Amino acid sequence: MTSYKLVTYQAAQGARAGVVLGEEVFDATGLMSKSSYTTTLDILNDWMAMQAVFDRAVVEAKDAKIKGIPLKEAKLLAPVLYPSAIFCAGANYTDHMQEMATILKIEPDPDPRSSGLKPWHFIKASRSVVGTESTIPLPVYSKMVDWEAELAVVIGRPAKNVPLDKALDYVAGYTVANELSVRDFSTRQYMPDTSPFKYDWVSHKSFDGACPVGPWIAPAKEIADPQSLGIKLWVNDVLKQDSHTSRMIFSVADQVAHLSTRITLHPGDLILTGTPAGVGLARREFLKAGDVVRVWIERIGTLTNTLA
Repeated sequence: MTSYKLVTYQAAQGARAGVVLGEEVFDATGLMSKSSYTTTLDILNDWMAMQAVFDRAVVEAKDAKIKGIPLKEAKLLAPVLYPSAIFCAGANYTDHMQEMATILKIEPDPDPRSSGLKPWHFIKASRSVVGTESTIPLPVYSKMVDWEAELAVVIGRPAKNVPLDKALDYVAGYTVANELSVRDFSTRQYMPDTSPFKYDWVSHKSFDGACPVGPWIAPAKEIADPQSLGIKLWVNDVLKQDSHTSRMIFSVADQVAHLSTRITLHPGDLILTGTPAGVGLARREFLKAGDVVRVWIERIGTLTNTLA
């Protein structure tokens, strides 16, 4: 089987779906001879059928020695422009839960699984996605913008009330995300702690550029177990997060299955599956203009962005 990745890249005619083979990017439409599939969402909306088409097309392209665009010269955009929803898991790594308990000077909560709890998610604005190598303006209202390395799941077919043992069948692939967060605007300071209106999710999570994603989608069939991947993040080449997806409290399958009981998941939807320990809040370190952030996930790739 020839390995490939799905991308969205900037062409002369606009954003186009592409396929990365080796060190080259090929236009997906030309590769597959399907003129109507110009975006990654077009492909994901027919993902069950398109996988076999891709398998044949990439083999034929390799055999025919077709030339694409050198990967180093291609401008890659966010892989999905734009998902209908971005679901973000909260407090989903054991090491991060311990870290946050230390910051807040409280006893760590018991394992949510042992307490019978389910995964919980918030929603991030879909237009906040940007691609690798993008420059992200820091929001002017914040002095505490934090990083969060996350494995992102890309849904490949409509999912409603899916059983846990079938949940991964609904995943088209995986990509890398940095779930940027504004720590000084997570709550409204003038509201009492007991108020149900205390939290300011828009300011906290959905500023412009708050969801860097990329560089591409690695097809799910190339990643047998999403719970066996290393995950790391660097700021200016200094390692800040170094963990493993096996430390998730609720697995990828848990999250897909649970979310599908609440809302129908659609092709192209993203699920950001939580961040491990090592966030800036724990160090009282926050992003500043000129910082370069790299997020790496094993077997997927590296997402790089600069803050401005």
